[in-house]
Amino acid sequence: MSSGVGRDAPSLGGSQSGRSDRSDGIETAGFVSDIDGSRALAVVSLLALTWSYAGVLWRVTDVVGGSTEFAVVVAGTIAFAVLVGRFVGVRVAFVVTSLLLGLGLAVYLFTLPQSQIQLLTPERALSDTVALLTGLSVLRLVGAGVWAMAVVPGPVFLSWYLTVRKRYVSAAVAGGVALGLVVLTGDAEGVATLVGVVGATGLLAASTFDRHGTAVGQADVLTVLLAAMIVAASTLSVVPGAAGSPILPDRGAPTVEASLVDADDSVEIVGSIRLSPSVRFTVDSPRAEYWQTAAYDRYTGSGWVRTGNERPYDGRLRGPPGPSRRLEQTVTAEDPISILPAAWRPVDLDGPVRSSALVTPQGNVRPGGTLQAGETFTVTSRVPNATSERLRRAGTDYPDRVTEAYLQLPESTTQRVRERAESVAGDAETPYAKAVAIEAHLESSKEYSLSVPAPSGDAADTFLFEMDAGYCTYYATTMVVMLRSQGVPARFVTGYTPGENVGNDSYVVRGLNSHAWVEVYFPDVGWVRFDPTPSGPRETAENTRLTEARQNEEENIDLPGPNETVTPPPGAGIENQTPAVSGAPGGSTPAGVTATTPASATSAATADATDTSSAPIGGGIPVPNLPSGRTLLVGAVALVGLTAGAHRTGAADRTVRLLAIQYQRRRDPEADVARAYRRLEGVLEREYRPRRRGETPRSYLQSVPLTEQFEDARRVGEYYERARYGDGVSAAEADEAVSTVDRLVRSSTPLLRWFQ
Repeated sequence: MSSGVGRDAPSLGGSQSGRSDRSDGIETAGFVSDIDGSRALAVVSLLALTWSYAGVLWRVTDVVGGSTEFAVVVAGTIAFAVLVGRFVGVRVAFVVTSLLLGLGLAVYLFTLPQSQIQLLTPERALSDTVALLTGLSVLRLVGAGVWAMAVVPGPVFLSWYLTVRKRYVSAAVAGGVALGLVVLTGDAEGVATLVGVVGATGLLAASTFDRHGTAVGQADVLTVLLAAMIVAASTLSVVPGAAGSPILPDRGAPTVEASLVDADDSVEIVGSIRLSPSVRFTVDSPRAEYWQTAAYDRYTGSGWVRTGNERPYDGRLRGPPGPSRRLEQTVTAEDPISILPAAWRPVDLDGPVRSSALVTPQGNVRPGGTLQAGETFTVTSRVPNATSERLRRAGTDYPDRVTEAYLQLPESTTQRVRERAESVAGDAETPYAKAVAIEAHLESSKEYSLSVPAPSGDAADTFLFEMDAGYCTYYATTMVVMLRSQGVPARFVTGYTPGENVGNDSYVVRGLNSHAWVEVYFPDVGWVRFDPTPSGPRETAENTRLTEARQNEEENIDLPGPNETVTPPPGAGIENQTPAVSGAPGGSTPAGVTATTPASATSAATADATDTSSAPIGGGIPVPNLPSGRTLLVGAVALVGLTAGAHRTGAADRTVRLLAIQYQRRRDPEADVARAYRRLEGVLEREYRPRRRGETPRSYLQSVPLTEQFEDARRVGEYYERARYGDGVSAAEADEAVSTVDRLVRSSTPLLRWFQ
């Protein structure tokens, strides 16, 4: 331990106090009793920085469970760092940090399911790391809560230890790295990022104050640092793939350039949406079904996340554990799409996409790239075919893998949501009866509308108690939450309703057919569809939008050829839909569209719903879109930072002086000559040196090595002496002085003069 308790090595940020520590490297004064102004600022700033990234990770544990334990870990780590910071040196502290990170990683790997460990290769670990640094949300990780508790002790310990040692710059770096990680994963929201940036800047300010005191003269330095960090934090999304489009090598994950009908790994519940009538694909199938594209297991309170890693399709897909019927579908892309829609549950895939297809842990199939218009694939599904009676007798003997993933609810889920679910379905004796009761309750108690405000808190709580209407994502989310609170495994599913039946077992599927619904798990049966969204209002909205598009002769709303003249009767596209289960009310046709994050409309089910193409106001000239408020704010911060930097470096003063010598307003001969001489000094200061304090104009002009270009400058000096101390100058001499200085200004600053 002698190496750890001995004299500290130089700090990463240099000496923070302008004096060395005591010879034994230990600050004997207590952390609290020795607080001065700079230290108090450092502690408050570090609290803000720690909150910024630890709060994001706490949110992860709130979603998956373990938020109380996480808070205990953070508090305990801070206390440990404060204690250790008084007794050990920097080298030992870095060793402790490495041990904390290594131990956390080992615990995380130990808790992973065996199926995930088998997939963990060095290449996979590297690509997962790259994905996290380019926008892969922590919530998509299997065991996300354990990962959060494994990662947080390292930066918390190191940043607080360094603050105890008055190494404020190094503490800002340690905490800033942790904040940067959650910003790059896309989990940190703007407020958290801004608070963290302000906290890091406060630590830098504490370092500056500790060195130079709290003089006002340091304010411009801090302003520059704060502005630079805010602008940098606000522009991190320019990293390729960041914020919603992680780089996942060799897994066929989409990039930001991918088609707008690309399947996404998360769905955010937003406010008002629109329907798109554009044709996406056609399906040749002997029966109409819901064409599923994605299933989501993890509820965040504001949306859904799909966890786990895809695996390459190898021709092996399991069918449902219970009775099913075979259904073969041939899908043709009519627009570029990055999804493989299919009736649940797909068991075989044929076509060019087969060789690169991927299978999600939830059982959906995804393409390895984008399907272009005209490309075709065939998928065979085994559709669950259980009767209502069989579902009533299914029981509750759920597999562990199902209960672990599909009973999850955030710890912050409100008690009133649980109580409402209990009042609606608590008396039901079977999971099937609970699902039917909740489905019927939502369908009958809420109106259908595409124009709704975004939820301000938990989406299910908001929809149940604060909203009178919503669309499919609200209905499906709320039903899943209510079922899970009753111990019934359920999941959120996106895809398309059957579409328009154009004859010959062919269905045209448009963007307005995108939808979200619910699947409930039944032992020895599998996942069964339920749909709480009222079908009638949804059909009306879809048909109205399609009729409007045809009247306006919009493009890509019907297939070319004979189908262009097809005018579907009211309710077209729903007449051949089959119920989810025999006798189940969940067979009603769903409505609506699936909402995505505002920054990325990457799901076919969601892109159509968020079609926000601009149009001229009142049919006149199109009004260009103004920069967003966030962009304007960041620009203003950058401007303030540049101004402070210019003031600190003297660039602002030099610029003002340079501009001041460009033009001279005429008054009277004496005043004109005096002004001309001051302008001359400005030119000579740029070319040679400024006039020293106490140096006379004559001695100054004689001391500088004037070139031939500046020979006339001495005459201006003579005129200045006569105007200031002699009998004055004539108008002709004043004209000569002004014109001479104008020429010198023009020759010394040609670019500025050219613009005048």
